[in-house]
Amino acid sequence: MLSNELETAKRLALEAGDAILRHYGTDLVVEEKLGVDAEYEPVTVADREASRMIVDELARSFPDDAVLSEEEPDDLRRLGSPRTWMIDPIDGTAGFVKKDGDFSIQIGLTTNGRPTLGVVYQPFHNILHFAVSGFGAFAIEGGGAVARLGVSAVSQFADMTMAMTRNHPTARIRRVIEHFGFTRIEKRGSVGLKTGLIASGSCDIYIHPSPRTKLWDTCAPQVILEEAGGRLTDIFGDEIRYDGRGLQNLNGILASNAASHDAAVEHLRPLLAEFGRVKAA
Repeated sequence: MLSNELETAKRLALEAGDAILRHYGTDLVVEEKLGVDAEYEPVTVADREASRMIVDELARSFPDDAVLSEEEPDDLRRLGSPRTWMIDPIDGTAGFVKKDGDFSIQIGLTTNGRPTLGVVYQPFHNILHFAVSGFGAFAIEGGGAVARLGVSAVSQFADMTMAMTRNHPTARIRRVIEHFGFTRIEKRGSVGLKTGLIASGSCDIYIHPSPRTKLWDTCAPQVILEEAGGRLTDIFGDEIRYDGRGLQNLNGILASNAASHDAAVEHLRPLLAEFGRVKAA
């Protein structure tokens, strides 16, 4: 069941969360880094400190595994490794910088290119989500009891609540909302938090046409969502693989409660044609 791996990942997420919160109340120095998509992104000392804590401990605990973190050089050993950890030390750095509480720590494990373990921790709200493939998805809020996560059964687009980005709204997202007829929107700042809303039944769908998210954005959240009964694919309905050289989710993200996932893929097709979006190889 990957019990040791899960307990290690949960502990590291909590410890990194404590470290991040020590920076949260300070006057943060925000730097700009050039990401793998050749776009500039914010980064802080908290991102780097949390990354080092997690990466170093995973390397000590599981020396045969590869480790990939947003804030570290790409460990190309992962291309030949059956197991790779994928870390986003602060998913939602923009929310962290704004001090709106909308950020998380994400620790995922892939086995032969598929996500098999995920931990997503929201330090400010003290909410921990975790899952291992085949064993369900769970949440602990405020240090309370463990509760099982489960998606909604809403199947009509007009009745769905859409999870949407808080920090990067675009004309295309507004077009998606219009095309599907969504009237209920929940805005959150991190991929992990948006998919977490679906896993907990608070939202029903999340559509992200952009190619800018990375493997560490989706790895841990995917396991949690799938174990809660949902689905996460690219916007063309195909599986996201985690064992290739590329780090970007070039074909976007479609996450849902699974009730109408295939219907959403079909409904997206004319819109993607309108956007000029074709599937990347």
